[in-house]
Amino acid sequence: MIGTLPRIRVGTRNWRHCSSAAATLAVRGARRGASSAEEGSMAEATRRRGPYAKSAERRRAIIEAAHQVFAARGYARGSLQEVADRVGLSQTSLLHYFPSKTDLLFAVLEHRDLITGDGSSPPDPEEGLVAGVLRQTRYNETAPGVIELYAVLCGESTTQEHPGRDFFAARFRRLRSEYAAELRELQAAGRLREGSDPERVAASIIALWDGVQLQWLLERDAVDMVACLADYLDLVVLPAP
Repeated sequence: MIGTLPRIRVGTRNWRHCSSAAATLAVRGARRGASSAEEGSMAEATRRRGPYAKSAERRRAIIEAAHQVFAARGYARGSLQEVADRVGLSQTSLLHYFPSKTDLLFAVLEHRDLITGDGSSPPDPEEGLVAGVLRQTRYNETAPGVIELYAVLCGESTTQEHPGRDFFAARFRRLRSEYAAELRELQAAGRLREGSDPERVAASIIALWDGVQLQWLLERDAVDMVACLADYLDLVVLPAP
């Protein structure tokens, strides 16, 4: 076991007849042996981890390259060859990491969610709906490349044959459900504008958010995403008493 000194097979009687110097040398030798064994084991572990670490780094590089290609050209027009060229691989080598273009697409979508915390996920209950939406919007302004990817792939996913269709449909269902739940809580607390329906307001927040982001991508100086969302939320969510 690593970190355990090897047993010194010296009986009590023999040990008593050893000089203190000899005893010291015996212990030092044992410790050196244990240290060498531990270093050897660590080196072996590092050697074994090497290929896995390199493979993980290559996968990340491919995902980042695909992110750039899909954001610029869309999924349909973005080619695996262009992704492979960006990371210095052949297309055959790229397929070793991602067996199909669809597999790569889902890896890119998962990567995007990791970067943004799943985009427009509802805020922490302690933070509050309005504050959470505006905080996430401010963050999105610092990551235009991520928004570009989302806008392009989400728009493409409306076609029946797009492999990301189910992903985005499920995402919108989940967001509508989670926002509506928060809005119902606000309604119960008397903080939702009278006559407002939580389900419709939830869908409207998501639609406004996506639409404003798209306009911002086209004319960043002309559109204030945070202000647009804040104005709408002020219309439907009443301030806390």
